Amino acid sequence: MLLCFAAICGVAQVDPEPRELVQFGYNQALAGHAPFSGYAFYYRNQPGFLTSNATLRLAVAPVYLDSELAWRGALGPRTHLALGLAGGGFAESYNEIRRGRYIEAESFQGHGGSVSLSLYHRLDPDWRVPLHAVVRVSGHYVDYDESDETAPEFAVPPDHFEWRVRTGLRWGGREPVLFPRSALELSVWHEWEGRSEPGRYGFGGDRSLESAVQRWWARATVAHTRRNGLQFSAGVTAGGSADADRLGSYRLGALLPLGAEFALSLPGYFYQELSAESFVLGNAAVLWPLDERRRWHWTVMGASAWVDDLPGVPVAGRWHHGVGLGLVYQSAVWQVALGYGYGVRALRSDGHGAHSVGLLIQADLRRSRAALLGPGSPFRSRALFRWLGGQ
Repeated sequence: MLLCFAAICGVAQVDPEPRELVQFGYNQALAGHAPFSGYAFYYRNQPGFLTSNATLRLAVAPVYLDSELAWRGALGPRTHLALGLAGGGFAESYNEIRRGRYIEAESFQGHGGSVSLSLYHRLDPDWRVPLHAVVRVSGHYVDYDESDETAPEFAVPPDHFEWRVRTGLRWGGREPVLFPRSALELSVWHEWEGRSEPGRYGFGGDRSLESAVQRWWARATVAHTRRNGLQFSAGVTAGGSADADRLGSYRLGALLPLGAEFALSLPGYFYQELSAESFVLGNAAVLWPLDERRRWHWTVMGASAWVDDLPGVPVAGRWHHGVGLGLVYQSAVWQVALGYGYGVRALRSDGHGAHSVGLLIQADLRRSRAALLGPGSPFRSRALFRWLGGQ
């Protein structure tokens, strides 16, 4: 089943650009038993929705929906107000991974819904790169269930309500696309999360659900395209926490750049393989054009992380590295990447080192309503079209 894990493309300012995209991402481990890692969703951003100052952001996955309606200038010319609704199946699921081993008997499903109220205030009136202050208050309800593989004697966490308060400063930003031609962001964040039903769960209560968790993190990222078509991107993300537990820790692994607002990618690793109380993650990628039209590119990427692992969830060392290479196709409608990743320090049954392949696809529906058969599609097949009855 395909779904977008975590919050689908949550944003920290009101996007002024109309967008209509289909996003797909999938990673497949070539060795070891891994949890499913992928997403598929329809994304729409519609300024001028119902009224001239309202913007609708909508992301729809097969069993999950994330939406936000924002009113520009609702509390002053530089202060916007937004109401968000989200919910569905499996987005709160948890997969237990310790020292490179996926343990299905200790994994479980999670479903839920949330409502949020956000304030976006632009602090600078005239800067070319905007600086926004963000305050978001949200309430969540989470329901946990055993999966078919969960051990009968394993007790899942109690169903509960959560309250979250997030504050942040974001200078600049990054478009919600696979390969932005340019981007610049510096941001700092703090989030407090409280639970209504803290307690013990697992095998005889061997693990805990804390009453409150705090997380703070910062990100710096840049992307640029030169006149010769060479594209590069780089970024650093660092985070810390207080009273983190399994369900409130940072989780790093795999290469799914649009699976969350702050994706913590490590090529070659399982999705969310590393659980951390604190971390520092750096990454970089380069795309070289292969043809004069700059449709086809080679890409090389790398990531390195220092991880302070969560007690009870060891990660086989504090330093972890991943590298990858791939082939990328870009047109006005399509962005497609097929890649290989190698987790240098990922622990498997035969020692360190893990291999994976991944596929990322983006279709821009605003640029072509006939995207699936359009002339820019890398999947176009005249033979198939004729076999289906076309001329």
